[in-house]
Amino acid sequence: MDLKFNKREDINKQKLAEINYLLKEIKKGGGEKRLQKQRDEGKMTARERIDYLLDEGKNAIEIAEFAGFEMYEEEGGCPAGGVIVKMGYVSGRQCLVVANDATVKAGAWFPITGKKNLRAQEIAMENRLPIIYLVDSAGVFLPMQDEIFPDKEHFGRIFRNNAKMSAMGIVQISAVMGSCVAGGAYLPIMSDEAMIVDKTGSIFLAGSYLVKAAIGETIDNETLGGATTHCEISGVTDYKAKDDADALDRIKNIMKSLGDYEKAGFDRIESQEPKENPDNIFGIMPILRNEQYDTLEIIKCLTDNSEFEEYKADYGKTIICATARIDGWSVGIVANQRTLVKNGKGEMQFGGVIYSDSADKATRFIANCNQRKIPLIFLQDVTGFMVGSKSEQGGIIKDGAKMVNAVANSVVPKFTIITGNSYGAGNYAMCGKAYDPRLIVAWPWADLAVMGGSQAAKVLAQIQESTLKKTGKVLTDEDRKILLDEISARYKKQTEATYAAARIWTDAIINPIDTRKWISMGIEAANHSPITEKFNLGVIQV
Repeated sequence: MDLKFNKREDINKQKLAEINYLLKEIKKGGGEKRLQKQRDEGKMTARERIDYLLDEGKNAIEIAEFAGFEMYEEEGGCPAGGVIVKMGYVSGRQCLVVANDATVKAGAWFPITGKKNLRAQEIAMENRLPIIYLVDSAGVFLPMQDEIFPDKEHFGRIFRNNAKMSAMGIVQISAVMGSCVAGGAYLPIMSDEAMIVDKTGSIFLAGSYLVKAAIGETIDNETLGGATTHCEISGVTDYKAKDDADALDRIKNIMKSLGDYEKAGFDRIESQEPKENPDNIFGIMPILRNEQYDTLEIIKCLTDNSEFEEYKADYGKTIICATARIDGWSVGIVANQRTLVKNGKGEMQFGGVIYSDSADKATRFIANCNQRKIPLIFLQDVTGFMVGSKSEQGGIIKDGAKMVNAVANSVVPKFTIITGNSYGAGNYAMCGKAYDPRLIVAWPWADLAVMGGSQAAKVLAQIQESTLKKTGKVLTDEDRKILLDEISARYKKQTEATYAAARIWTDAIINPIDTRKWISMGIEAANHSPITEKFNLGVIQV
């Protein structure tokens, strides 16, 4: 390995270490004192509940772990959005588990909490996966109720989805392991089966204080909505559990009893490890986002036996299209090529830019994968579509639209890995969040923005300088530098992978070594949901 490789490896692994440090802090939830207080009350913490429930030794992935990162700081923060979401296996069955973290504001719902819960339900609905709710929440965070309560994608959508999933035949199981109040009280009864932990679980539309204020009745919370009330009198819950472990064991038994599911039929054979060491990714990926590298070397680190069959290898070279296998699954890969290449006319093409011929090739490849029922993997390191008179006259908008059309109308499951840049319309064409990837994740050094940082900062600085000139202020060179530095720092912060993950624009920031696991578990989940639509490009300009 050369010096450049070693330098890249060191710096990229340092970026991963920084992400891992942040995740370690996030996993502390509301802090060690609150975690211990929950244990002292005879309850497991949210993460302990999930660890107990999931099958030991089997793969699991955590969704939106960075949700709420550096948000709501005036309110004391909201680590992981106050709710833990994992995809894993219970009694051998793949499923999603959603657990409120009562150490974060008593499990209250912030706006990002609602968004994260809806994302979990979206994944369950798209893939027809069983979903398990471990409820321990004080309900909506009242100081921000206007941002979580009334709109279409707010709190009430959770219960609408409960009803829709029930109609779809998706298994939903609830365990009330703490508070379950107000609108949230509907969730257990809208699940297929519900249980409540004696003495620690409670369900009611209004707690004892509100009941006293509203109708003058004096009653304690346990009598009002405890396990005995709901298992013996109201019939709201199906089982009374003596403690958290008892409730979780009952969920395991229910999952054991589930019948088989109809499969989509994605092809899988015995998995083979890549011949190229996946750890090489750290040395291949450049430190600066405008540096070149050969994306084919990345693909070799991800595919079984480091093998793939490239489609139209000599045409549209700034996008690589290839069929391969990842953990045994047959996949189609669409990847931005980040090295300088020559097109068929001998002209140099910039890496990471989508040209007309690349868009045309990708469109045809996506159509082929839909025809052959092959899941699609997008490896995003894209700076956008090529601009300029030559490209415009060559129909770049038309060819780009065809590619976007193919991505939008694709019926096979799509998975997006942001390996580097994700800028502008390139984000859309390479299956950004708006185009419904089943899972979308980023590597630690990824950038997401409408355009690159240096270009955007210069544009914003020019606009601001022009505005200041209108007020009669003339900037010196030093003023311009200060202005540009301030804007650059602010813009850079907004492009970082952590900023996107905090807002659930991506599902996770992952170790590149785990990319194969995320893709494999994602396709396995998608295999629960047979394809019922036909691929149709609709009306396009040929």
